[in-house]
Amino acid sequence: MSDQERANAYWKANLRLITWSLVIWFFASFGFGILLRPMLSGIAIGGTDLGFWFAQQGSIIVFLILIFFYAWRMNKLDAEHGVGEE
Repeated sequence: MSDQERANAYWKANLRLITWSLVIWFFASFGFGILLRPMLSGIAIGGTDLGFWFAQQGSIIVFLILIFFYAWRMNKLDAEHGVGEE
């Protein structure tokens, strides 16, 4: 496998990870917080309905989890493709 093919495989995996992270964040923030809020209004969490909770807190928590997941997965991806920092 040439260097160009390895670089292309690395960036393809990186873009796939970014795309899925953004899709998850979109559904957690826009989907659950805005579009699905009426459906989630009957479910109570922390004294408020689940749709409001996702709009105010849930999307932030999901975003923070995605940050740590992305960093962990990118470290593994870097090691797999031989471009790690260590």
